[in-house]
Amino acid sequence: MKFGDDNNPDASAPAVVSFYEKHKKIYVRDVQGWWTTWRWVFVWLTQILFYCTPWLVWNDRQAVLFHLVERKFYIFGLVLWPQDVFYLAVLLIVSAYALFLFTAIAGRLFCGYACPQTVYTEIFMWIESRIEGDRGARMKLDKGPLTARKISLKLAKHALWIALSLWTGFTLVAYFTPVQELLAALPFGLSGWEIFWTLFYAGFCYMQAGFLREQVCKYMCPYARFQGVMFDPDTLVITYDPERGEPRGARKKDADTAGLGDCVDCGLCVAVCPTGIDIRKGIQYECIGCGACIDACDPVMDKIGKPRGLIRYTTENALEKHFGPSEVLGHILRPRILLYTVILILICIATAWSLATRVPLMVDVIRDRSTLSREADDGSIENVYNLKVMNTTELPQRYQVTVDGIDGIALADMLPVELGGAENREVTVVVRVPPGSAGSGASTIYFNIQAESDAAIAVREKASFLMP
Repeated sequence: MKFGDDNNPDASAPAVVSFYEKHKKIYVRDVQGWWTTWRWVFVWLTQILFYCTPWLVWNDRQAVLFHLVERKFYIFGLVLWPQDVFYLAVLLIVSAYALFLFTAIAGRLFCGYACPQTVYTEIFMWIESRIEGDRGARMKLDKGPLTARKISLKLAKHALWIALSLWTGFTLVAYFTPVQELLAALPFGLSGWEIFWTLFYAGFCYMQAGFLREQVCKYMCPYARFQGVMFDPDTLVITYDPERGEPRGARKKDADTAGLGDCVDCGLCVAVCPTGIDIRKGIQYECIGCGACIDACDPVMDKIGKPRGLIRYTTENALEKHFGPSEVLGHILRPRILLYTVILILICIATAWSLATRVPLMVDVIRDRSTLSREADDGSIENVYNLKVMNTTELPQRYQVTVDGIDGIALADMLPVELGGAENREVTVVVRVPPGSAGSGASTIYFNIQAESDAAIAVREKASFLMP
């Protein structure tokens, strides 16, 4: 707030100064073209993957299930336990490096084609355009009076939005609770948490894709803010060529166009932009790299007999120095890109090797601290241990347990451990050594647990044996 200015003679009258741009609803015009086709390809691919995956069956269970109650993650034939959180960390590292790599190569490809905000906004806008009409019809409808037709169209649109949002929320929960259990529990048998997360995700989907839209990309998404540090002059971005386009101006029939650039100032690049920016003003952080402006501009160039590419994917250096395609490619394959690529490939190979050679058996050995050591009737010394055995295969297994590390060491009355598929069990074992076979204090011993069906399924765990 400030007091008075040149246009306000009353210096005591307050004038309001806003630090935030007033939101204006963006009416996006439909566009067809190569980049739009690819964007819809990714919409279909991501949504088919998201909505259909919970319905896939593997070994008589849901193929992909992050079962929080059982604390097991099922990914087709792979069963991961909480102890496998290492792979979650690797997944995050791979995602981060992939993001850095793709951004350094071609800007915000993820934002423009695979980001859930972009995908669901596209779907919601498609529903809106099919019910309310094209851009002009939507603008006219919103400005018009509140009629029965307007109410019915708005209700139909929001009903479909809400239905899609609820189904999206239900699908998300189906990744954490078996989908068949969720269906059997509908409509009143769902737990409180299942209801909460279904409505929570559905609500945000409805709000962000239906109402906020570009504001999420402009004000809420952190990626839009730090993308600049991952760009450099050799990053492919959507760019307007001012040398070709300026000075811009409309083409009139039989009029002299000498001195005008290729841009006819039609405004289509602005009308089709989902974030409402004018790409002719240069690179802007709001640009999500969707390519809609390219699809709008190229047909205009065709109509006026000019070459395509007034708006195109290129680099700052290529635009400034007039690089050809081979030179652009040569600058894209720079040390930074090669380093990201090598690191990403190495991490993926190491992870694949780790998963391929992973022993599907986990054992935790905990010595019973309530009894440090005790003397048996025959004079031997005993220690008690709790073994937590986890069968990470989906087949029943029978394990033999042995112990070594001290002369004469043996298990007292140890029977084979039998576990069902993806099951864990805690067993108590008594380890006995002859008197005098080890010095006083702690001695290192080893538990060997091996599956009877496969000698390769075996682990060796270290523990300490206490002598009085």
